[in-house]
Amino acid sequence: MSMHRREFIQSGTAAAFLAALKLPALAAEGPTVGLIFPPANYPIPPDAGRLYPSGVRFIGNGLGFNGMTIESYNEAIPRALPRAQELAAQGANLISVFGSSITFYKGAAFNKELTDKVTELTGLPATTQSNGLVDGLKHINAKRVAVATAYTDIVTERLKVFLTEHGFEVLSAKGLGYERIPEGAATPEILHKLGVDAHAAAGKPDALVMSCGGLRTLDVIVPLEKAIGVPVVSSTPHGLWHCARMVGVKDKIEGFGMVMAA
Repeated sequence: MSMHRREFIQSGTAAAFLAALKLPALAAEGPTVGLIFPPANYPIPPDAGRLYPSGVRFIGNGLGFNGMTIESYNEAIPRALPRAQELAAQGANLISVFGSSITFYKGAAFNKELTDKVTELTGLPATTQSNGLVDGLKHINAKRVAVATAYTDIVTERLKVFLTEHGFEVLSAKGLGYERIPEGAATPEILHKLGVDAHAAAGKPDALVMSCGGLRTLDVIVPLEKAIGVPVVSSTPHGLWHCARMVGVKDKIEGFGMVMAA
């Protein structure tokens, strides 16, 4: 059985495509999500196995970049399309450019243009880690947000613009100031304090955004939510959750915060 590219795109989601194919083996294993990371040779985040021990398979490759700067993003982003082709050849059913700042840094229109190009090239649905942040916020109907990042002020400002373009009001934004995250510089304690401080500076936000795929936030989410009393949406956990939802895996997940449990 085959499906033409136009029919696939019109089907809207990878889940619809998998259903149309009616492949029992693939249905048993679950769909495959291809992740394009900013660094080269970047492993699949441990969050993937913890959130989805079954039902979704994740594969990945990397762009290779020199840090979280505008110049580095400009140099690396042209490699996204070739990496997408490679993931499609390896059996991906959905492709996500899995870097937050490298997809939001030129705004909402660029983020959409990038996913459109991936779909046009591969015939597969596509998304980005930045879309995971937006999806998470919309899922809990957040409007007013506090922002905590790993980035410099320049990159953090680009995130504020991106979120504003998507209809959110950014009440505060605090970054750790890194172009590269040094070893031991983003411990759970540091991330917890960063989130608490960003929330406090915002007054009464509906949610807290923690942005940077390099931050290990999965175990920070629940304690932080208990401390600040609002949902936390974070790059890698909710980027993975967003991809799973796109391929039709929409079960609630307990134990990792308000958003996934909603």
